[in-house]
Amino acid sequence: MKIYKYFLIALLIICIDQASKLLVHEYMYLGETVHLIGNEDYGFKLHYLLNPGMAFGLKWDNEFGKLALTIFRIFAMFGISYYLVRMAKQGAHNGFLVCMALILGGAIGNVIDSTFYGVFLENAPYGSPTPWFHGQVIDMLFFPLFSVHWPEWIPYLGGGNFLFFSPVFNIADSSIFIGVLIILIMQKRFFKEEQEITTVELTDTPSPQSTEGSPPTEPSSTEKSDTAA
Repeated sequence: MKIYKYFLIALLIICIDQASKLLVHEYMYLGETVHLIGNEDYGFKLHYLLNPGMAFGLKWDNEFGKLALTIFRIFAMFGISYYLVRMAKQGAHNGFLVCMALILGGAIGNVIDSTFYGVFLENAPYGSPTPWFHGQVIDMLFFPLFSVHWPEWIPYLGGGNFLFFSPVFNIADSSIFIGVLIILIMQKRFFKEEQEITTVELTDTPSPQSTEGSPPTEPSSTEKSDTAA
C-alpha cells in the first residue's frame, strides 16, 4: 500500500467518529440512554456524555489541564503522522502501518472535539478561559456486561459493586485502543521482517579485522608477465 492509503484509513475513522458524535449531539439530549442490545441493565447502549478529559472518561483535574491535554494531543497527532510516513518509507509491515493509521485517525478525531467543539457546539466546561481548545469530547458507546458485588471482608472494595465494562467511550477511543492492542499482540510478526533484514545486513558485511588480518594474495601469472614486460 502506498503512503496516502494509510491516511485514507485515518480519514475514514475521522469521518465515522465525527458523524457519530454529531448525530448523538443532534438527536439525543445530554445524559440520555438508548438501549440497543440486551436489557435495561446490561448489553449495548448509547449513552450521551461529555468528557472533559482523556479516553474512556479519564480526567485531568487542573485549571489548565484541559488546555495542556489538547496541546499534547495536537503534538501527538503530528508525531504519529511523521512516524507513520517514516515507517512506511522504511518498508514496515503493512499490518503495523494500518494499526498506526487507526491510532492516528482516533487521535485526530478527539483533537477535533477538544479544539473546536467548545466553539461550534458550545460545550466547553463552565468557567473555561476560552472555548477554543476547551471543547468536551462526546462519548456515547456503553457496554455494561455484568456486575459483581464485593464481599464485605475485602479491604477497600468490600460492600461495593463492580460493573464491567463501565467506561463510556467513542469511535476514536475504540480505534486507538484496537490499533495499540493489535500491535502488542502481533509485534513479533510486525517486526520480524525488520529483524531479518538487520541480521542479513550484519552477515553480509565483511569484518574489518578479517580483511586486515588476511595474508596477501600471490599475484597471478598474467600479473607477473605484465610486470616483467
